[in-house]
Amino acid sequence: MVSEKALISKITWRMMPFLGLLYLIAYIDRQNVSYAKLQMVGDLGMSEYAYGLGASLFFIGYFLFEIPSNLFLNRFGASRWFARILVSWGIVTIALAYTQNPTMFYVLRFLLGVCEAGFFPGVLYLLTLWFPKDYRGRMIGLFMIFSALANAIGAPLGGMLLELDGFLGYAGWEWVFLATGLPAVIAGVVTFFYLDDTPEKAKFLTEDEKRWLQDRIAAENAGMEDHADNGFKALTNPRVLLMSLCFVGFPLAAYGLSYWLPTIVKSFGVSNIANGFINIIPWVIVAVALYLVPSAADKSENKTPYIVIPAFVGALCLLLSALVANPALQFAFLCIAAAGIFAGQPVFWSLPSRFLKGAGAAAGIAAINSVGNLGGFVAQNVVPGIRDYTGSTIAPMFFLAACLAFAGILVIVVQRMFLTRQTAEAH
Repeated sequence: MVSEKALISKITWRMMPFLGLLYLIAYIDRQNVSYAKLQMVGDLGMSEYAYGLGASLFFIGYFLFEIPSNLFLNRFGASRWFARILVSWGIVTIALAYTQNPTMFYVLRFLLGVCEAGFFPGVLYLLTLWFPKDYRGRMIGLFMIFSALANAIGAPLGGMLLELDGFLGYAGWEWVFLATGLPAVIAGVVTFFYLDDTPEKAKFLTEDEKRWLQDRIAAENAGMEDHADNGFKALTNPRVLLMSLCFVGFPLAAYGLSYWLPTIVKSFGVSNIANGFINIIPWVIVAVALYLVPSAADKSENKTPYIVIPAFVGALCLLLSALVANPALQFAFLCIAAAGIFAGQPVFWSLPSRFLKGAGAAAGIAAINSVGNLGGFVAQNVVPGIRDYTGSTIAPMFFLAACLAFAGILVIVVQRMFLTRQTAEAH
């Protein structure tokens, strides 16, 4: 007799800490430009806007290769494909330490997006193979907690690495890329040997446990769209297209805030190291929210409030941060805003696997994530552009607040459309 609780716990302890560690490395490598910027802009003679453009080219490479990458994952298996992703993005991150001019920076940031494409949606797809639907929101929340930890660790790490300026002949910003790229290469090699592609291939599960999990997930997937012959067909699914549109505002606000937060804190007049340690605070709050909100949502049939309420709270706090003049209040509102931006995202990501499976799920999740992450491209261009135009470090928060609030409204509209369609189909 298989114990459901014991089996899920067994899989969770085997999979989630390791996947979370990989995401922590990925997120640090993605966000290290926000700290390198504090020196790199001056050393390369770039404006804030030009640097933001280079940083944002990551998202173009990411967008173009996200869907093909997830389909390759479905074909070749997680262990081999994630190993390739990790090793390649680690090499490109290390290469960024040797950037000589803006053009080289632009090319390498684009290549970083190409290399990393498929990791985040690949993990979301992998979770649909390992966990029944009632557990996925919580698992995605646990996974995303490591993004908060990455920001919390990356913040003081970035500040301390900048202080190595001149050590062994390398600038501080060069140390940022060297020290964050090497772990990805090492983790890629470990991934190849540690990660199991599917429950059927897992040596840590008994035959009874494999059979129970396979039967449970097969029963839940009955009647869903698979598109095994051509995963790209998922891209014509109206629900995938609408969810892609809904999601744009979330990464736009997330990357806009996380990319710009060190610059805001620096404007308070603190040192690089102090900046890094102060920036731990919002991400600890985000980690707590990423645990509480998805856990509550998994117990409810109606997921929408757990997506939109945090988004509206985040938008309000972004707005308030730009309206108050006191730095302590500004920072407090930004901490709450960060929690609001991230807390509902795991709940959002639990929705696609309720109507897609197999190659369709791989392509559909990748499509939603790739289109949504274009918000990161927009944020890293518009935010420094607003700063250059207004001369205000905090003014870009008005823009982020509007985008996040609009995303929340879109989620409500789209969810009502889905319910209307389901009701009509039932009759």
